[in-house]
Formats: sequence, C-alpha cells, structure tokens
Amino acid sequence: MSTGDTLRRFERIVAIFIQLQSKRVVKAEELANRFQVSLRTIYRDIRVLEACGIPLIGEAGIGYSIMDGYRLPPIMFTREEAASFVAADRLMQTFTDKSLGAYHQAAIYKIKAVLSSKDKDWVDAIESQVQIDTSQNPFNQAIPDALHILFDSIADKRQVALGYLAFHSEELSQRVIEPIGVFHENHWWYVLGYCHLRNDYRQFRLDRIQRIERTKARFTRIHGPLDSYREQQSDCQKTVVVLKIESANVKYVRRDFKHFGYVSETEREGYTFMTFHTTEANGFFPRWLLMYGDFVQIVEPESLKDAVRRLMEKVAGHLFRHGS
Repeated sequence: MSTGDTLRRFERIVAIFIQLQSKRVVKAEELANRFQVSLRTIYRDIRVLEACGIPLIGEAGIGYSIMDGYRLPPIMFTREEAASFVAADRLMQTFTDKSLGAYHQAAIYKIKAVLSSKDKDWVDAIESQVQIDTSQNPFNQAIPDALHILFDSIADKRQVALGYLAFHSEELSQRVIEPIGVFHENHWWYVLGYCHLRNDYRQFRLDRIQRIERTKARFTRIHGPLDSYREQQSDCQKTVVVLKIESANVKYVRRDFKHFGYVSETEREGYTFMTFHTTEANGFFPRWLLMYGDFVQIVEPESLKDAVRRLMEKVAGHLFRHGS
C-alpha cells in the first residue's frame, strides 16, 4: 500500500470514528455509501477502530454504535470545514426562528473555540463579507420558537396545538397535529403532520401559524418517513401542462420553473418543449405564465389556455380602466 493510500485510509477511519460519535447507531451501508468503498472495506476499518480500544457495539442488521459515555475531545477542523461554518451561520440567521438561531450561535462559538489561531483569523476575515438576503420572512415574528417546538414534538412524539390562518381564510383555525417533519420549499418552511381536525395528513406553512403550544398528549399512531407522505401529496390531482418556448429565451423560464412541477423537456427546431405536472393550473400557474407570454405558447391543456385568456381580460380591464 502506497503512502497516499495509507493516508487516505487513515483519514477515512478517523472520519468513520467521528460519524459514529454523531449518531446513536450507524449502518455499515451508510458508511460505505458516504466513502464510496465496499462493505468489506468498512468492516476492516471497524476492526482497526476496535483494535485501537474504541468500545464499539455491532448488531447484525442494525449497525454500529459506541458504548455510552465514551467520547474523545473534538478533532481540529480543516480550513475547508471552517469555511462551511461561515455559510451555515448566515443561512441559520436567515432561515431559522430566533430560538434555534440562538442555540446555533452558541454552537458556533464552541466550534470556533477549537479552531487553530490561524483558522480563527481566516474565518473572522471572511464572515463579515458573506451576506444572505431574502425578500420573504419564513416565520411569524410573533412566535420566535415555532421551529424549536416542532423539533421537540417530532423527537418526543407529542402533539402540538396550532392556531392557523390559511391563505384563503380570514378566520383562525384551531388544529391539533402530530408533526412528522418540516421542510423548506419555495422560500417557505412547512410542517407536515397528521391533523386531528381533518383526520388526515396536512401541511402547514410556518409563517401562517399564529399560535403554537406543546401538549402532553402522545402521538396516536405510528407515522412513516416524511418523504413518503410528500410523494403521496405530489401524486394528487395534477394537470399535465406542455409549453412551447423559444429556446433563446428558455433561460428566463428556468429561473423558477421547478416551483411549478417541472418534469422534462425536449428540443426541436429552435423551441424547447417543457412538460409540467402541476396542481396550480387554475391557480398561480397562469399568473406565472403571463410573465413570459411574449415567447411562450401553451400546447396543452385547453383549460389552461382558457384560464390565461380570462386572466388577461381581467388584467386589461384593471390596467386600462379610466380613473373616476
């Protein structure tokens, strides 16, 4: 084995050790996928850690864990890892609520404390030069700990009570939900959970939550992973839309096309044919489409053409109406 191979293996074994400390149980398949090596290689690396005196517990079909109470001090971070803290810190300031943001800031101080002096100076030199701005605030400022409460609820499997103001409603709806997970999409945070009012799974936008309270009530059912419910929702009552776009201008449509259910595209004779599966064919999709109306044609469906035509007539009526 060459010196380079030996160093790479050493770095991988150290990284495996750090990952084992980061979770209660880590599967061998997870390690093999991360480091792009075979399971046999992972098994050999695990044996090296055991030979070094690391008290590992391995269960067939479950994974590896480190015996409770065994920890080593943090390993020094690389400059590249320190750079990731700068970006993460700016993202956390923008995209988390005040409660979690404060916890993150405390964690960042601890991380910086173990950096070398040279890397501390390097981080200080660049962090003031990194800015992230967003035109929307993804949280209700009156509820500074909504995300924190939801994280607690998901981990402890306890219900939360919400006062929720839906987009098309002026009345506050009282909900009790069993949160499954949170996700960020199209500039907004959402929580997906089982709603006891609707007796079904629903998603709620966090900035529309007017009140959130922890409860002592446990979850009433076992829920699957977040992805499985989002996939079910994405399959419901979608309209197939095909657009014919001048290829020279398709770059403008690509700025936000994925928000509207983009599926695929093909090129033909100077045009790009884009296919969408959208739930917004009679909602926001026609409004979005009007921004590009000078170089986009609707191939199908006819119902979308009718919706855009009605919207254009309404827009013309408003814009060109003479003042009274």
